[in-house]
Amino acid sequence: MFAVIETGGKQYRVEKGLKVKIEKLAHDGGKIVFDKVLLRGKGNEVEIGAPFIKGAHVEGKFLEEKRDRKKIVFRYHSKTRYRKKKGHRQTLTLVEIVKI
Repeated sequence: MFAVIETGGKQYRVEKGLKVKIEKLAHDGGKIVFDKVLLRGKGNEVEIGAPFIKGAHVEGKFLEEKRDRKKIVFRYHSKTRYRKKKGHRQTLTLVEIVKI
């Protein structure tokens, strides 16, 4: 069984037991419930929401909060000696899917 959930402005395809890195969530360290389920499937059966499936939710367990690798942001204008280099590290939450 799998589901497609929406969180942090992005969509993720999840299954039971899968560990997912998602955008930083406000949490208390225990169970996390995702109630925006866009699609749910089991075998050949597929249930599609419009836009979400009513009454469906996915439960996850908080594992850790960490930061992604650094992404370089470089601005450059030719012929004007304009160069700026910045780095950015996004904070991520690691979640294990427990129940669909």
